[in-house]
Amino acid sequence: MKATGIVDCHLHIIDHGRYPFPPGVGYTPRSDESGTRQALAAVLDAYGVAHALLVQPSGYGFDNSAMLDAMAAAPGRFKAIAVISGEESDRELQALADQGVVGVRFNLVTFDPTAMAGAGMARLLARLKALDWFTQVFARDEQWQAAGPLLRQSGVKVLVDHFGIGNLAAGLGAPGFQAVLELGGSGRAAVKLSAPCRITSRPDRLGELDGHVGALLAAFGKENCIWGSDWPF
Repeated sequence: MKATGIVDCHLHIIDHGRYPFPPGVGYTPRSDESGTRQALAAVLDAYGVAHALLVQPSGYGFDNSAMLDAMAAAPGRFKAIAVISGEESDRELQALADQGVVGVRFNLVTFDPTAMAGAGMARLLARLKALDWFTQVFARDEQWQAAGPLLRQSGVKVLVDHFGIGNLAAGLGAPGFQAVLELGGSGRAAVKLSAPCRITSRPDRLGELDGHVGALLAAFGKENCIWGSDWPF
């Protein structure tokens, strides 16, 4: 990606028509929650967004086809965070890298709460580190308590989803949020200031996040606090 222009660091391709969602997998978007590659291109152009980081939505599971299709249709405009099972061969992971994938998402909230558990996780993180990929994590407070130390020990690059706030009401001292702040001190992590309306008590009360945002800026540095629209949501 070039450094010029606005970069949206968190958005999704949701194409009910060409890529239907399988039942019972993650969060299934409503019919009005639609974001085709054609609609995305129009929105990015309208707002002067030069590049974007696509993120695999949980409803598509391990099938990254819709996202990869959008990338192929606009060469050089997108990078992507995929979702994988962990059983993929090195060749399969390299094929994803060749298409512009730069990391893997672990969605512990709406997809698989056990995705980072198990004896094979350390090896998988080592494989991601060898690819120089990001490990992107969406987690609740208690999940961050377990994931934070594991990520720091692995040395992998980390992307923290949606402010890293698992429970806003628990305050700045919540153990999970403190684990997120410790990742900021590692020098290998960035946090997405994205989807605030998912976290606040009401969409018009964004000021409730001010204390947490101040702590994130102090821990990560402003260069590692990045914006994402969460489009089309």
